[in-house]
Amino acid sequence: MRLIQRAAAFLAAASLVLTSPTAWAAGKKPNAGPSIIRDAEIEGLLRNMSRPIFKAAGINAGAVKVYVIADDNINAFVAGGQRIFIHTGLLTKAHTPGEVIGVLAHESGHIAGGHLARLNNELAQASTERIIGMLIGAAAMVGGAAAGVQGASKAGSGIMAGSQGIAQRNLLAYQRSMEAAADQAALKYLAATKESPAGMLSLFEQLANNSLASLDRADPYLQSHPMPFDRIQTLQQEAKKSPYYEKADDPGLVLRLSLAKAKLAGFMEPPQKVFQRYPSSDNSLPARYARSIAMFRRGDIKNAMPIIDSLTRDLPESPYFWELKAQAYMENGQAAKGIPAIRKARQLLPNNGLLTHLHAAILLATEDPSQADEALSLLRLAKKTEADMPVIYKDMARAYGMKGDAARADLAAAEFAWASGDRDLALKKAKLAQDRFKRGTPEWLRANDLVTFASSAKG
Repeated sequence: MRLIQRAAAFLAAASLVLTSPTAWAAGKKPNAGPSIIRDAEIEGLLRNMSRPIFKAAGINAGAVKVYVIADDNINAFVAGGQRIFIHTGLLTKAHTPGEVIGVLAHESGHIAGGHLARLNNELAQASTERIIGMLIGAAAMVGGAAAGVQGASKAGSGIMAGSQGIAQRNLLAYQRSMEAAADQAALKYLAATKESPAGMLSLFEQLANNSLASLDRADPYLQSHPMPFDRIQTLQQEAKKSPYYEKADDPGLVLRLSLAKAKLAGFMEPPQKVFQRYPSSDNSLPARYARSIAMFRRGDIKNAMPIIDSLTRDLPESPYFWELKAQAYMENGQAAKGIPAIRKARQLLPNNGLLTHLHAAILLATEDPSQADEALSLLRLAKKTEADMPVIYKDMARAYGMKGDAARADLAAAEFAWASGDRDLALKKAKLAQDRFKRGTPEWLRANDLVTFASSAKG
C-alpha cells in the first residue's frame, strides 16, 4: 500500500456528505492537500463492487477511476469528471459491503445524471462574489461542525446570508435536487444488480445520527444536501419495496472488506492500537493480516514473517498476501528475499500495474545493476496503466543511473519533477538531458518540451 501526496481543489463536487479532509501521514502539513492511497487489493475490491453498478447505470467502467483518500471521515464524492473519491473512513466504518456498494451506487447516479457538468453551468450563472460567499459560508458550517463548535451552522448561515441572494438559494436548491436524484438512481441500480438497499439505508441513517448536533436549528434552504431525516424517510419508503431488501451480503465480499479494514488499520494506525484491536488470541485472517503489517512496519520482520507465511499457506490464491511478503522484505532491507514472492503475486494477478511497479521497485532495491534492465521493462509496462504515478519516472531515473545512462536518468528525473510540480528541478534536469542527447532525437525533443513547459510555468 502506497501513499501519494496530492493537492486538489474542486470548485464543485457532487458528494454524499461534505466533510473536511484530514491527513494521516506523519508530518504532513494540514494544507498539503488530500493524500491518495494506491493499493491493488483495495482498488480491486472497489472495482469488484462498482462494476455491476456502472453497467446498470450505463457508465463505461473503463472511463471511471475510483480513488481512495486517507481520511477517517465517512465520505465520498464525484469530482473532476468521471472520478469517484472514497474516504478510508467509509471503508473502515462500514459494517457491511452493502453500505459501500450503496455509496458507489449513489455516486454513480451523479455521474450518469451529468450532475457535475450541470452544476458547473449553474455556478456560471452566479456572480463570483456570491459563489465565494456561499463556499466560505459552507466551509464555516462544515468546519465548525466537524470540530464540534456549537453554533457553527448559524454562523455559516450568517456569512452566506450576507453575500447571497436568489442565485445562491437557487444553486443550493439545485444541489439538493441532485442529491435526491442520485439517491433514487442508486435504488434503481441496486435493484438492477439484485443488491439489497439495506446497506445504503443503514449508512445514511448513521450519517443522519452523526449530524444531529451540527444541524441543530439549521436553515434547510441553506444546505447543499436534503435534511438528513427527511432524506431517510424517503429512502426507507422506497428501499423497503425492493425484493432484495433482506438479501444477505456476499460472504466473499464480507471477507474482502474485513481484510481491507485490517490492512488499513495495519498501515495507518499505531502498532499498539492494532494489537489491541486484533489481539494474538484472534487467529482469523484479518487479525493476522493486521498484526503482521504492524510488526513489519516497526521493523520486527522476525515475528512478522511467520504470520505472513501462515496467510499465504491458508489462502495461497490471494496475490495480496504474497505482495505483502515481498513488500515486508523490501522495506526491511532484504529486497532480494522478496523477489520470489512478488513474482508469485504477479503470476496470480498478471496485469496489475501496481504490482508490476512494486516488482520493479524491489529489483531496484537490491542495488544490483544486473537487475536494472528488467526493472526498466517492468516500469514501462506499469506506466501503460499507471500513467498518473510520478514515482514511476523517479524509479526509471534510478534504473538508468544504475546502468550508467546519465542522459536518460536526467530525462526521467525531469519527467518526475514536472509531474510532481517541481518546476525548478524539472527545468534543471531537462536542460542537462537536452545537452546530452543528439539534437532532433525523440529524447532531445521531449527534453526540449520539458524545458519549454517549465520555463513558461516559471514565468
